[in-house]
Amino acid sequence: MAKIFITRRLPEEGLELLKGHEIEIYEGDAPPSREEIIERVREKDALICLLTDKIDAEVMENGKNLKVIANYAVGIDNIDIAEATKRGIFVTNTPGVLTETVADLAWALMMAIARRIVEGDEFMRQKKFKGWAPMLLLGRDIYGKTLGVVGLGRIGKAFARRASGFSMKILYYSRKRDEEFEKETGANFVSLKELLEESDFVSLHLPLTKETYHIIGEKELKMMKKTAYLINTSRGKCIDEKALIKALREGWIEGAALDVYENEPEVSDEILSLKNVVLAPHIGSASHETRSGMAVMVAENVLSALNGKIPPQCLNPEAVKYRKI
Repeated sequence: MAKIFITRRLPEEGLELLKGHEIEIYEGDAPPSREEIIERVREKDALICLLTDKIDAEVMENGKNLKVIANYAVGIDNIDIAEATKRGIFVTNTPGVLTETVADLAWALMMAIARRIVEGDEFMRQKKFKGWAPMLLLGRDIYGKTLGVVGLGRIGKAFARRASGFSMKILYYSRKRDEEFEKETGANFVSLKELLEESDFVSLHLPLTKETYHIIGEKELKMMKKTAYLINTSRGKCIDEKALIKALREGWIEGAALDVYENEPEVSDEILSLKNVVLAPHIGSASHETRSGMAVMVAENVLSALNGKIPPQCLNPEAVKYRKI
């Protein structure tokens, strides 16, 4: 019987698969502290963690029996994969299963900010509505506009495909060109500068790396149209939040819609005070179907590693060379 530590309670579909093993779950409402993770990972064979959990050399040193670290997320910037590899620990994530769900949320945020849905909801709840008026809460059209997609991975592609139903022109910026996707959607591969200058809506779909940290800063925000909107469902640190606040206050861009934040879970009072930004609490993958699917995928990765196999969603299969027999 293997020992497994899970840093937050997951949907039952995943936990059911792990029955038969000794499972310890952190039940707090907030993420466990670093000290809590270090203490609880001792003598564990598997660790199931979230993006909020920093898993580095110190954690792994205290988890000397770890065979697998399974991230309940597609992103993995919270885990030191190189360190895990040399310790013979497999690292896994949950790609694919959340693609369409996150793309849906990004599209919903775009529509909400463009048509001022959140402002309208607040307006109604405050009983300010006195009847139809020609100038009441005017927003911007989405149909027929130019969409800029920054990062053309699974989610970026899924998001861009939705634009066809709105007859939008699609521009994309990514590490490499995808001619097949261009044929499929009519999208155009452009520089980041060109994308920012021409797009009416700019949506980020990037992993967090040294190259993408603050990829949108003051210089980039000033390149955008004054009528443009910025959407981020990727990583908060991809945007320089101080620069964004300034841009929203001074009207460099029309608005923004965010599901992630630079210092998450903290959100600055400056952002909270702005009317031209829609805020969501990191719910990109938050549908019943997707969260359950992620839990099942995590469990399957763990079980595979515990059985001495390379997990299906393994990010470092080379770790097998360093595993203890």
